[in-house]
Amino acid sequence: RVPVVDVQSDNLAELWPSMVLALRSATFVAVDTVSRGGVGGAGRGCWSRGATDGVCLPAGAERPRRQKVAAEPSENTYLCQVYNLTLLCTEDYVVEPQSVQFLVQHGFDFNKQYSQGIPYHKGNDKGNESQSLSVRTLFLELIRAKKPLILHNGLIDLVFLYQCFYAHLPESLGTFTADLSEMFPAGIYDTKYASEFETRFVASYLEYAYKKCKRENCRLRESSGQHLTVEFCSYPADMSRYIDYRSCSLEEESRSAAGEKKVPVCERFSAYGWCPKGVNCPQSHNIDLIIDEDDKLWEKRKKRKHRWKHRKNMKVLAAAFQQESSGENTEQAQNGEEGPPRKQSCYEPAAATELAEIVANGEGKPAEEISMDMETEVSSTEAAGAAGKEKETHGPPSQGGTHRAGFDAFMTGYIMAYVWMLKQGKNTDTGAGPWLPACHNKLYLSGKSVPLQIVKSLFSKSSKAHSEKIKLAWDSA
Repeated sequence: RVPVVDVQSDNLAELWPSMVLALRSATFVAVDTVSRGGVGGAGRGCWSRGATDGVCLPAGAERPRRQKVAAEPSENTYLCQVYNLTLLCTEDYVVEPQSVQFLVQHGFDFNKQYSQGIPYHKGNDKGNESQSLSVRTLFLELIRAKKPLILHNGLIDLVFLYQCFYAHLPESLGTFTADLSEMFPAGIYDTKYASEFETRFVASYLEYAYKKCKRENCRLRESSGQHLTVEFCSYPADMSRYIDYRSCSLEEESRSAAGEKKVPVCERFSAYGWCPKGVNCPQSHNIDLIIDEDDKLWEKRKKRKHRWKHRKNMKVLAAAFQQESSGENTEQAQNGEEGPPRKQSCYEPAAATELAEIVANGEGKPAEEISMDMETEVSSTEAAGAAGKEKETHGPPSQGGTHRAGFDAFMTGYIMAYVWMLKQGKNTDTGAGPWLPACHNKLYLSGKSVPLQIVKSLFSKSSKAHSEKIKLAWDSA
């Protein structure tokens, strides 16, 4: 179970020292935000590789114990601390009924939000706020820590963080990205981009990517291969009133229950991680069942590929024999109609070239009738437009219910830790160059095949508000 520490106005001062220490000692920090008008929440997961005990509690509290202690902690062992901040905008705002329904369906407590939400305001500072215990000051601590910042589909998150806790938004995108590159010199990483363009998963929405990484990591562990290990703090009883333990391993129960009912998978949710019918959808939104179907499809395609290669080899041999006897050109046999359709795939790390060689069946079905059943290189614009946001939404709580900013931040961090492990292999030297070069400062853009680069170009200047704020951050450090 994942312990998520709820941070509210009544315990902010108590938890402040532990949050600041967690930021400063982290290897990277994963962030997720939930914003609907003035209703806001922010989740943060601080991942410390090879960290020691004692960084999870308020000052003066008893040193915590890890829930799991590895005999020989490796570079792929992390101590993870998850915080969920309930926020309340102090300015007037408009809330859409659909947004409220979305939050209620996912367990958002409006009573707690209005009675104990941590107040914040948008735009520039109002007076000297750098020394106050506020979300704005906590965001400055995140900047001062100079850690890699991990997000999922993170453009909207960055806009929210900048506007609500930092300064007024710049007028141009170039200025915005220039400011971000200076605010986070260790780099910004987007796990949706990593899931789609690096690990090449079939789907790249958050819960799918997380559970896919978790499954593959379990297989590596069972085969005694290099794998990711995550540890949590064991908090004392007096903190239990504001710690929410979230289960992240319900797949066997959920799959067996869904299997008994024989509920078909919702194809829209399977592809986008979103369905317009929400909790009223009669089909299954169970991520584990979706991954099961994708795995079966992958195995089927591997077999088709093997059969196609066998047929191709036989035809090449036959054509070569015919050429020797009649002198006919074999170019058509090798490169013509019998060749596989060239298609982009996003399934496994090496799947892009392999699946491009697969034909859907052996009965001569035309290429234009062949479709990639679980293809994710489909724009989420359709789903985002219906939801009114580019930021992807999540499945109904009755079929998971784990989604809130804190737990989503944990899933985001888990994906990045797993991807980093795969890309680094046994090379754990991070002293030179970016933390993960292939994903460094690249934000996923919906419906685009190229990311948004977080860089300061020669033609862009930093904003005045940012220049003043970043100077304040270092002067008051």
